Amino acid sequence: MDPVNVLRQIALHLERSGEPGYRVRAFRNAAAVVADLPDGELARRLEEGTLTQLSGIGKTTASVIADAAAGREPAYLTDLESRGAPGIPDGGPLRAALRGDCHTHSDWSDGGSSIEEMAEAARALGHEYLVLTDHSPRLTVARGLSADRLRRQLDVVAELNEWLAGEEPAGQDDAGEGAGPLRILTGIEVDIHDDGSLDQDPELLERLDVVVASVHSKLRMPAAEMTERMLTAVANPRVNILGHCTGRLVTGRGRPESAFDAEAVFAACRDHDVAVEINARPERLDPPRRLLRRAREIGCRFAIDTDAHAPGQLAWQPFGCVRAQECEVPVERIVNTMTADELTAWAARRPRGAQGLTAGC
Repeated sequence: MDPVNVLRQIALHLERSGEPGYRVRAFRNAAAVVADLPDGELARRLEEGTLTQLSGIGKTTASVIADAAAGREPAYLTDLESRGAPGIPDGGPLRAALRGDCHTHSDWSDGGSSIEEMAEAARALGHEYLVLTDHSPRLTVARGLSADRLRRQLDVVAELNEWLAGEEPAGQDDAGEGAGPLRILTGIEVDIHDDGSLDQDPELLERLDVVVASVHSKLRMPAAEMTERMLTAVANPRVNILGHCTGRLVTGRGRPESAFDAEAVFAACRDHDVAVEINARPERLDPPRRLLRRAREIGCRFAIDTDAHAPGQLAWQPFGCVRAQECEVPVERIVNTMTADELTAWAARRPRGAQGLTAGC
């Protein structure tokens, strides 16, 4: 067994189970340490019993590494797999129909892992693609990407796609089947300014495969102003998905929904063929069911996304699938049931006129 892969698998299981971040980081850091060792050093240290002398390798991770290197499944991994991921629903046929995730973050902004780690986790889940949507520059608290940093990220993604195309999948999906090829699609979660304009260079937005637009500031602005702000953003031909539209948080101290004219905003999404995001993060579950049902009645498209900030969070899509099924969202209106080529073609052709789907289709 590959010790690096095993350590990463354990980190994923811990993340999905909601274990403390320090525990997840311990296994992910250990994987990075082992991956960077010169040829032959791991075998030498295993023979000498000096693994724990390496910074970032403790007694538990050293035991996991030793078992994996000897071809034994570590008991730590076996125990995690037997427990499963508590609280995550199955997702049913709709989860099986999803081909990718359109809203994810890496350590280029406020995510906790590299693009490569996010891609590997997505591939292990059976995704065909992962849309990388790190934040835009206005969100400084999230290390949003300046135009220059976004350009550099596009180069990195191109290199990673070349690497992924030539790699054999390292893991298996939850059903035990071999994971297939994966493609990273370029994107951004662009902040919607107070006036509805977008927080990134328009020329750069044109280069991206998928653009998610979200409100992150002044969430309590008056309803009329918020409505105009969202309508302006939705009308922008480079916007493909309206992210977590109410901005609510439903766990911890919580945060109330933003006030806006949902009828007008969802009608605009339909008319401009912008998908309404069904955000699957457990603390968001946005939009609430009453608004999700109304968006479905109006005739919107949808995207079921995790808004993942760590590899294990990519497994949260079933939370969105359950809500979509409860609200009778037709599978054909969910954009991430498309193939990568279909999705990028849809995103690139954004119509300017009223060419959306009709209610009930």
